[in-house]
Amino acid sequence: MPAELSPIDTAKFAAARRAVDLVQDGMKLGLGTGSTAAWMVRCLAERVREEGLRVQGVPTSTRTAELARALGIQVVTLDEAKWLDLTIDGADEFDADFNLIKGGGAALLQEKIVATASDRMVVIADAAKEVAHLGAFPLPVEVIPFGWQSTKMLIEETLEGMDVLGREVTLRLSGDAPLLTDEKNYILDLHLKRIGEPRQLGLALNQIAGVVENGLFIDICDTVVVGHGDGRVSLRDLQSGQAEEGSIDMDRARNIFADLGD
Repeated sequence: MPAELSPIDTAKFAAARRAVDLVQDGMKLGLGTGSTAAWMVRCLAERVREEGLRVQGVPTSTRTAELARALGIQVVTLDEAKWLDLTIDGADEFDADFNLIKGGGAALLQEKIVATASDRMVVIADAAKEVAHLGAFPLPVEVIPFGWQSTKMLIEETLEGMDVLGREVTLRLSGDAPLLTDEKNYILDLHLKRIGEPRQLGLALNQIAGVVENGLFIDICDTVVVGHGDGRVSLRDLQSGQAEEGSIDMDRARNIFADLGD
Protein backbone atom coordinates (compact mmCIF):
# COMPACT_ATOMS: atom_id res chain seq x y z
CA MET A 1 0.00 0.00 0.00
CA PRO A 2 1.51 3.37 -0.99
CA ALA A 3 0.77 5.01 2.34
CA GLU A 4 -0.99 4.29 5.58
CA LEU A 5 -4.19 6.21 6.13
CA SER A 6 -4.96 8.04 9.34
CA PRO A 7 -7.82 6.60 11.41
CA ILE A 8 -10.12 9.43 10.28
CA ASP A 9 -9.40 8.79 6.59
CA THR A 10 -9.79 5.06 7.15
CA ALA A 11 -13.22 5.74 8.66
CA LYS A 12 -14.23 7.95 5.75
CA PHE A 13 -13.06 5.38 3.23
CA ALA A 14 -14.89 2.56 5.02
CA ALA A 15 -18.19 4.48 5.01
CA ALA A 16 -17.77 5.49 1.37
CA ARG A 17 -16.89 1.97 0.22
CA ARG A 18 -19.90 0.43 1.96
CA ALA A 19 -22.29 3.05 0.58
CA VAL A 20 -21.10 2.50 -2.97
CA ASP A 21 -22.14 -1.15 -2.62
CA LEU A 22 -25.73 0.17 -2.64
CA VAL A 23 -25.34 1.47 -6.20
CA GLN A 24 -26.93 -0.67 -8.91
CA ASP A 25 -26.30 -0.71 -12.64
CA GLY A 26 -28.20 1.98 -14.52
CA MET A 27 -28.76 4.25 -11.54
CA LYS A 28 -28.84 8.02 -11.65
CA LEU A 29 -26.85 9.25 -8.66
CA GLY A 30 -26.39 12.44 -6.71
CA LEU A 31 -22.70 12.88 -5.94
CA GLY A 32 -22.01 14.82 -2.76
CA THR A 33 -19.31 17.30 -1.88
CA GLY A 34 -16.60 17.20 0.78
CA SER A 35 -13.74 15.00 1.91
CA THR A 36 -15.88 11.92 2.65
CA ALA A 37 -17.84 12.34 -0.58
CA ALA A 38 -14.54 12.47 -2.49
CA TRP A 39 -13.76 8.99 -1.17
CA MET A 40 -17.18 7.90 -2.41
CA VAL A 41 -16.50 9.24 -5.92
CA ARG A 42 -13.21 7.34 -6.02
CA CYS A 43 -14.86 4.12 -4.83
CA LEU A 44 -17.64 4.55 -7.38
CA ALA A 45 -15.10 5.11 -10.15
CA GLU A 46 -13.38 1.87 -9.12
CA ARG A 47 -16.63 -0.04 -9.66
CA VAL A 48 -17.20 1.70 -12.99
CA ARG A 49 -13.69 0.81 -14.10
CA GLU A 50 -13.48 -2.75 -12.81
CA GLU A 51 -17.08 -3.96 -13.07
CA GLY A 52 -18.34 -1.95 -16.04
CA LEU A 53 -20.98 -0.36 -13.80
CA ARG A 54 -23.11 2.08 -15.79
CA VAL A 55 -24.23 5.13 -13.85
CA GLN A 56 -24.94 8.79 -14.40
CA GLY A 57 -23.76 11.20 -11.73
CA VAL A 58 -25.20 14.59 -10.84
CA PRO A 59 -22.49 16.45 -8.88
CA THR A 60 -23.36 18.92 -6.13
CA SER A 61 -20.36 21.18 -6.81
CA THR A 62 -17.87 22.04 -9.51
CA ARG A 63 -15.06 20.27 -7.63
CA THR A 64 -17.06 17.05 -7.41
CA ALA A 65 -17.87 17.33 -11.11
CA GLU A 66 -14.20 17.75 -11.97
CA LEU A 67 -13.19 14.74 -9.85
CA ALA A 68 -15.95 12.53 -11.28
CA ARG A 69 -15.06 13.39 -14.88
CA ALA A 70 -11.36 12.85 -14.23
CA LEU A 71 -12.09 9.36 -12.87
CA GLY A 72 -14.33 8.31 -15.75
CA ILE A 73 -17.81 8.73 -14.26
CA GLN A 74 -20.46 10.04 -16.65
CA VAL A 75 -21.60 13.45 -15.41
CA VAL A 76 -24.98 14.95 -16.27
CA THR A 77 -26.99 17.88 -14.97
CA LEU A 78 -30.01 17.47 -12.73
CA ASP A 79 -32.18 18.91 -15.51
CA GLU A 80 -30.91 16.16 -17.80
CA ALA A 81 -31.43 13.43 -15.19
CA LYS A 82 -34.75 14.91 -13.98
CA TRP A 83 -34.94 12.56 -10.98
CA LEU A 84 -32.37 10.47 -9.11
CA ASP A 85 -32.41 6.98 -7.65
CA LEU A 86 -29.89 7.68 -4.91
CA THR A 87 -27.78 10.49 -3.50
CA ILE A 88 -24.68 9.73 -1.44
CA ASP A 89 -23.20 12.63 0.50
CA GLY A 90 -21.37 13.45 3.69
CA ALA A 91 -22.54 15.47 6.67
CA ASP A 92 -20.93 17.76 9.22
CA GLU A 93 -23.24 16.46 11.95
CA PHE A 94 -26.15 14.03 12.27
CA ASP A 95 -28.40 13.10 15.18
CA ALA A 96 -30.44 10.04 16.12
CA ASP A 97 -33.34 11.16 13.89
CA PHE A 98 -30.96 11.59 10.92
CA ASN A 99 -31.31 15.35 11.00
CA LEU A 100 -28.18 16.85 9.48
CA ILE A 101 -26.02 19.93 9.39
CA LYS A 102 -24.35 20.29 6.00
CA GLY A 103 -22.53 23.08 4.23
CA GLY A 104 -19.03 22.96 5.62
CA GLY A 105 -17.88 22.73 2.02
CA ALA A 106 -20.10 25.67 1.00
CA ALA A 107 -22.22 23.50 -1.33
CA LEU A 108 -25.37 23.22 0.79
CA LEU A 109 -27.75 24.72 -1.79
CA GLN A 110 -26.94 22.31 -4.59
CA GLU A 111 -26.60 19.46 -2.08
CA LYS A 112 -30.13 20.06 -0.77
CA ILE A 113 -31.63 20.42 -4.25
CA VAL A 114 -30.03 17.17 -5.39
CA ALA A 115 -30.88 15.25 -2.20
CA THR A 116 -34.55 16.24 -2.33
CA ALA A 117 -34.72 15.20 -6.00
CA SER A 118 -33.74 11.63 -5.05
CA ASP A 119 -35.69 8.54 -4.05
CA ARG A 120 -33.16 7.93 -1.27
CA MET A 121 -30.40 9.88 0.46
CA VAL A 122 -27.52 8.00 2.07
CA VAL A 123 -25.17 9.91 4.35
CA ILE A 124 -21.61 8.70 4.81
CA ALA A 125 -19.68 9.87 7.86
CA ASP A 126 -17.05 8.99 10.41
CA ALA A 127 -18.27 8.20 13.91
CA ALA A 128 -17.28 11.63 15.25
CA LYS A 129 -20.07 13.25 13.19
CA GLU A 130 -22.80 11.63 15.30
CA VAL A 131 -24.10 14.00 17.99
CA ALA A 132 -26.84 14.01 20.61
CA HIS A 133 -27.90 17.52 19.55
CA LEU A 134 -27.02 19.46 16.43
CA GLY A 135 -25.21 22.76 16.69
CA ALA A 136 -21.61 22.27 17.78
CA PHE A 137 -20.69 22.58 14.10
CA PRO A 138 -21.54 26.12 12.88
CA LEU A 139 -24.73 26.13 10.83
CA PRO A 140 -24.10 27.52 7.32
CA VAL A 141 -26.70 29.79 5.75
CA GLU A 142 -26.36 30.81 2.10
CA VAL A 143 -27.37 34.42 1.45
CA ILE A 144 -27.29 36.66 -1.61
CA PRO A 145 -24.52 39.29 -1.53
CA PHE A 146 -26.92 42.22 -1.94
CA GLY A 147 -27.72 43.58 1.50
CA TRP A 148 -26.02 40.69 3.26
CA GLN A 149 -25.33 42.73 6.38
CA SER A 150 -29.04 43.51 6.72
CA THR A 151 -29.78 39.82 6.24
CA LYS A 152 -27.24 39.05 8.95
CA MET A 153 -29.01 41.43 11.34
CA LEU A 154 -32.37 39.80 10.61
CA ILE A 155 -30.87 36.37 11.28
CA GLU A 156 -29.46 37.59 14.60
CA GLU A 157 -32.88 38.97 15.56
CA THR A 158 -34.53 35.69 14.61
CA LEU A 159 -32.08 33.74 16.77
CA GLU A 160 -33.22 35.70 19.83
CA GLY A 161 -36.46 33.72 19.78
CA MET A 162 -34.90 30.33 19.02
CA ASP A 163 -33.86 27.49 21.31
CA VAL A 164 -30.10 27.83 20.79
CA LEU A 165 -27.17 28.37 23.14
CA GLY A 166 -25.11 30.72 20.96
CA ARG A 167 -26.06 33.53 18.58
CA GLU A 168 -22.82 34.65 16.94
CA VAL A 169 -23.04 35.03 13.14
CA THR A 170 -19.92 35.38 11.01
CA LEU A 171 -19.28 35.83 7.30
CA ARG A 172 -17.24 32.99 5.82
CA LEU A 173 -14.09 34.27 4.13
CA SER A 174 -11.71 33.00 1.49
CA GLY A 175 -8.54 34.85 2.35
CA ASP A 176 -9.54 38.47 2.90
CA ALA A 177 -12.65 38.34 0.70
CA PRO A 178 -16.06 36.73 1.22
CA LEU A 179 -16.17 33.14 0.09
CA LEU A 180 -18.36 32.69 -2.99
CA THR A 181 -20.47 29.58 -3.49
CA ASP A 182 -20.94 27.99 -6.92
CA GLU A 183 -24.04 30.18 -7.22
CA LYS A 184 -21.97 33.29 -6.37
CA ASN A 185 -23.60 33.77 -2.99
CA TYR A 186 -22.13 34.31 0.48
CA ILE A 187 -22.14 31.95 3.47
CA LEU A 188 -23.01 33.12 6.97
CA ASP A 189 -21.96 30.68 9.71
CA LEU A 190 -24.20 30.56 12.77
CA HIS A 191 -22.30 29.55 15.92
CA LEU A 192 -25.23 28.13 17.88
CA LYS A 193 -23.49 25.49 20.05
CA ARG A 194 -26.76 23.58 20.49
CA ILE A 195 -29.97 23.62 18.44
CA GLY A 196 -33.01 22.64 20.45
CA GLU A 197 -35.58 22.68 17.60
CA PRO A 198 -33.88 22.15 14.24
CA ARG A 199 -37.12 22.03 12.25
CA GLN A 200 -38.41 25.29 13.70
CA LEU A 201 -35.08 27.02 13.13
CA GLY A 202 -34.81 25.85 9.53
CA LEU A 203 -38.28 27.13 8.68
CA ALA A 204 -37.66 30.48 10.37
CA LEU A 205 -34.34 31.07 8.61
CA ASN A 206 -35.79 30.40 5.17
CA GLN A 207 -38.48 33.04 5.72
CA ILE A 208 -35.87 35.81 5.96
CA ALA A 209 -35.45 37.95 2.86
CA GLY A 210 -31.96 37.43 1.45
CA VAL A 211 -31.59 33.88 2.75
CA VAL A 212 -31.28 31.40 -0.11
CA GLU A 213 -31.06 28.20 1.93
CA ASN A 214 -29.80 26.86 5.26
CA GLY A 215 -27.70 23.83 6.10
CA LEU A 216 -30.29 22.02 8.20
CA PHE A 217 -31.39 18.88 6.35
CA ILE A 218 -34.60 17.71 8.03
CA ASP A 219 -36.56 14.62 6.88
CA ILE A 220 -34.22 14.17 3.90
CA CYS A 221 -31.72 11.50 4.96
CA ASP A 222 -32.92 7.89 4.84
CA THR A 223 -29.77 5.91 5.65
CA VAL A 224 -26.53 6.63 7.49
CA VAL A 225 -23.34 4.67 6.92
CA VAL A 226 -20.79 5.25 9.68
CA GLY A 227 -17.14 4.34 9.31
CA HIS A 228 -14.61 3.74 12.08
CA GLY A 229 -10.87 4.13 12.25
CA ASP A 230 -10.24 0.38 12.29
CA GLY A 231 -12.24 -0.30 9.12
CA ARG A 232 -15.48 -1.26 10.85
CA VAL A 233 -18.65 0.13 9.31
CA SER A 234 -22.29 0.29 10.35
CA LEU A 235 -25.34 0.92 8.18
CA ARG A 236 -28.53 2.25 9.75
CA ASP A 237 -31.81 2.72 7.92
CA LEU A 238 -34.37 5.09 9.44
CA GLN A 239 -37.54 3.66 7.93
CA SER A 240 -36.86 -0.05 8.42
CA GLY A 241 -34.87 0.31 11.61
CA GLN A 242 -32.25 -1.96 10.07
CA ALA A 243 -28.81 -1.85 11.69
CA GLU A 244 -26.02 -3.72 9.95
CA GLU A 245 -22.45 -4.12 11.16
CA GLY A 246 -19.47 -5.14 9.08
CA SER A 247 -15.95 -4.23 8.08
CA ILE A 248 -14.08 -3.18 4.98
CA ASP A 249 -11.07 -5.06 3.62
CA MET A 250 -8.54 -2.24 3.47
CA ASP A 251 -6.45 -4.12 0.91
CA ARG A 252 -9.20 -3.34 -1.60
CA ALA A 253 -8.29 0.32 -1.26
CA ARG A 254 -4.92 -0.18 -2.99
CA ASN A 255 -6.04 1.19 -6.36
CA ILE A 256 -7.75 4.16 -4.77
CA PHE A 257 -4.84 5.05 -2.52
CA ALA A 258 -2.53 5.00 -5.50
CA ASP A 259 -4.12 8.07 -7.09
CA LEU A 260 -4.33 10.15 -3.93
CA GLY A 261 -2.51 13.36 -4.63
CA ASP A 262 -5.00 16.04 -3.91
